Formats: sequence, structure tokens, C-alpha cells
Amino acid sequence: MNVGYARTSTTEQEAGLLAQQRDLRAAGVHEKLFCEQVSSVAHRPQLEATLQFLREGDTLVVTKLDRLARSTAHLLAIVALLDEKGVALRILDFGGSSVDTKSPSGKLMLTMFAAMAQFEREMMLERQREGIAKAKRDGKYKGRKPTVRAKAEDVSRLHQEGIGATAIAKQLSMGRASVYRLLSELSQ
Repeated sequence: MNVGYARTSTTEQEAGLLAQQRDLRAAGVHEKLFCEQVSSVAHRPQLEATLQFLREGDTLVVTKLDRLARSTAHLLAIVALLDEKGVALRILDFGGSSVDTKSPSGKLMLTMFAAMAQFEREMMLERQREGIAKAKRDGKYKGRKPTVRAKAEDVSRLHQEGIGATAIAKQLSMGRASVYRLLSELSQ
């Protein structure tokens, strides 16, 4: 059985998720398709459910490598788990062609592309850090504006009115822990 897994990083990427679902169905995923909208570094319950659902002889089908794994090590761990279960992996858009881990050459290609993708991501992050450092040196980068600190007066006022931390958090659209932290700082 072909089992599909589709993922986008945010809920705003609805069109991307729909496109993945369309492509997976066109590739023969008709019975079981797992979908989620969550960052690759966050907990992914649908990926876990997908990996648990797969049985010997199945093929896990994804549209792109980055929809499945967040790093080379993560990808290789997934592939090892699939191998243990007797499950193949098929990636539809793999540098212009598809790859299937049923063959040794497919496994080699997958490992090489995963390493290159991770290298590319690490280089991008390094360039980003360098750019931020330069912007800080030039006085052009201030960082994210502290949103919770901007609400300190409102938190204090509502607290003095006798409103509880949970109600304050809800009213000001902030975390309850942030309310407690601000109240603690204000009392010192």
C-alpha cells in the first residue's frame, strides 16, 4: 500500500498542503494520507502516526525530502526504521526526478541529497548570523521588540483592579507565565 505524508510549517500554507495532497494522490496514495501543519523541529504527531501505521511491503510517499526530515541524521533514522519494517520510501520531487529506496542506488542518492540539503541549510544559517552581526555592528538591528514588556502597565493596572493572572493573560493575549513574571518583576 502507498501511504502518504504531507506537511507544511504553518497553518497559513493551506495551498501548499493542498498541492502536496494532490500530488500524493496522483502518485497512487489512495487509501491512507497523513497530513499536518507544524514546523519540522516541533513535535509531529502525524509523522509518528504515519511511521506506526506502516507495515511490511508498504511504501511511504512524500512530495519532497524537506517535508519528511529536518536533518541528514533524522532522515537516516527514519530510513533505518523503514528498513526494519520492510517499508520503502519514495520521494516524488527529488532534484527533478523521483527516488525510491528499494534500490541501493536510490539509498545512495537519498543520503547524498540529504547531506547536501543539510549543508545548504547550515550555510544559509551561517550567512544569516553574519548578516545579523553586521547589522548589529552598524546599529541597524535591534532584535525583536519585547512584546510582553510593552504590556507591563496594563498587567499592573488589571492586577490592581483585582483581576487574576489567568484572566489578565487571556485579556491581553499573552501567556499566564508571562503575567506572573511581570507581576514578580513589578513587585520588586
